Amino acid sequence: MFTGIIQSVGVVRSFLRQNGGARLVVDTGLPAEILRLGDSIAVDGCCQTIAAMDGAVCSFDCLEETLSRTIFGSYRTGCAVNIEPALAVGDRLGGHIVQGHVDAAMEVLACQRRGSDRALVIRRPPRERFPLVEKGSVAISGVSLTVAEVTESSFMVCIIPHTWEATALRLLKPGDKVNLEADLVGKYIAELCGAGRSAVTMESLRNAGF
Repeated sequence: MFTGIIQSVGVVRSFLRQNGGARLVVDTGLPAEILRLGDSIAVDGCCQTIAAMDGAVCSFDCLEETLSRTIFGSYRTGCAVNIEPALAVGDRLGGHIVQGHVDAAMEVLACQRRGSDRALVIRRPPRERFPLVEKGSVAISGVSLTVAEVTESSFMVCIIPHTWEATALRLLKPGDKVNLEADLVGKYIAELCGAGRSAVTMESLRNAGF
């Protein structure tokens, strides 16, 4: 479990495809003393398990499912990635509840200045799989952000200068893709409402006293 508050910007050392998956090696930039084999680390918002380590340089085994849903396949040596260690019980929940389970990798449509802030416009995944509401939460490559605007085909987030400078989002340009994770509570509500929608009819409402 994570919060979407990035602790460091790491650097990809290598990315090697193997047996349908891949071995990803990242210099996490985290203090080595807080890392242990088997720990969960969010890399660009995707929860990964430390399989091997040399100080702060960690190796992760990426599943084929992970590669199909994330931007990992585009990684090259030297790529900057957002890094967050797992939330410890008692830590501040500074962002929102982030599982590290990426729902989709989608395209950045625009990167605009808004005064001292930045605005990212991102292509929206199919709404039935990815609920979004204005002022709701979304994780973009692991960064907890607030949805500012939503349209049928896209959504926009505004990013304060600190977050822009402290994360790898500052390197984005139109055409790049980002990992997206929808708000966990929103996903459950959407699923529950969708599951029950077909059972609600005018007759059932009348029988219930409406």
